[in-house]
Amino acid sequence: MKIQQLSVFVSNQPGRLHSVCRTLAEAGINLLSITLADSDDFGLIRLIVSDSDKAVEVLEKSGIASTITEVIACKVSAKRGGLADLLATPAGELQIEYMYAFPACRDPDYAIMIFRFHDPDKAVELLQQSGVSLVSRREILNTGCGN
Repeated sequence: MKIQQLSVFVSNQPGRLHSVCRTLAEAGINLLSITLADSDDFGLIRLIVSDSDKAVEVLEKSGIASTITEVIACKVSAKRGGLADLLATPAGELQIEYMYAFPACRDPDYAIMIFRFHDPDKAVELLQQSGVSLVSRREILNTGCGN
């Protein structure tokens, strides 16, 4: 099961992250997960949101470029070595372009890891064969903290 992630490229200037977040909030789009990487000249914001298509549309209308990519969210044991165990599956042999964590606040026994695999279809197949629990966008929405 793959989910959609927005990648937003912004100039590395004060207020750009706020502009993206405010634009989405005003459109009624909920941020489910976010990570930011930067360089001297630009920032790359990766988001999982409640409505990816609407997010691209409202960002574009605001002059902010974004693209949709497919990522995989999976449950990872919160016990010591949980990520190492997941990476010991055959999917761990595939090229992982990046990953980031999302806490599963309603269940302290696991976290959710978001992976961008070079071959997401093969990764889904291998993860499922290994018994790894994949997570949908709806499930991420329902794992929120303080809701």
